[in-house]
Amino acid sequence: MDVSNRFGLPDLGVGVGLRVPHFQHVVERKPAVDWFEIISENFMDTEGRPMRVLEQVRRDYPVVMHGVAMSIGSTDPLDWDYLKRLKALADRIDVAWMGDHVCWTGVGSHNGHDLYPVPYTEASLRHVVERIKTIQDFLGRPLVMENPSTYLTFSSDEMPEIEWIGRMAEDADCALLLDVNNVYVTCRNHGLDPMAYLEQVPWDRVVQNHLAGHTDNGTHCVDTHDDHVCDAVWALYGWVQQRTGGVATLIEWDGDLPEWDLLQAEADKARPYREQLEARDA
Repeated sequence: MDVSNRFGLPDLGVGVGLRVPHFQHVVERKPAVDWFEIISENFMDTEGRPMRVLEQVRRDYPVVMHGVAMSIGSTDPLDWDYLKRLKALADRIDVAWMGDHVCWTGVGSHNGHDLYPVPYTEASLRHVVERIKTIQDFLGRPLVMENPSTYLTFSSDEMPEIEWIGRMAEDADCALLLDVNNVYVTCRNHGLDPMAYLEQVPWDRVVQNHLAGHTDNGTHCVDTHDDHVCDAVWALYGWVQQRTGGVATLIEWDGDLPEWDLLQAEADKARPYREQLEARDA
């Protein structure tokens, strides 16, 4: 496996999310995907069928953990009980890597069950960097943090999103998950140029890409993960793969989950972009 990032994390190939409706197919048929990503919280507190399936899948494929509840941008204290359970799961299944989102999910111990944006200020940057450093020290591995999809901006913002994220990654010495669909959605919603956004990405910190479908409402896009990846996002992905030298790619499809064959076909669409890269480097 090729390695083109400063963390020495491998290019796992093309993967999909491990979801309950596909458990039986994955375990019995061992389909032709390269790896699986799990939502961390779905497996942290179970010893039932989900864990049995996960352990069996891990014997056959690399697994990456992707969380939705770390709430790295919250002003609440870090949830050490949550972090201990997260670490126990990562150690138990020997994950390739683990991460979460640049966001907050609640305040005052109340979970809003959504990924809320952070203001892009110097103060928020210092706050998030210190929290990432603390968590990485505890976990004993780098976090892989994902750029958000956003629908509003703060009047207090002091810098563009990608500048803030790049500085966060540098100051905290963490890795990045570049969600190409989120770049497209965010830029559409705020009237930005996605290529100008991507030009500022610190590529040696990117270890993974996400691709997903979204809902285009004309005046704005919503990151719904319930459809095929659109042509514009595929085009951005091809450019991104050229810049990274090739990194692990995941198809996110969570709403209106399709039958396995359709999901497999969507994942396979990523392979020609990667083959072009391999031909270039041959």
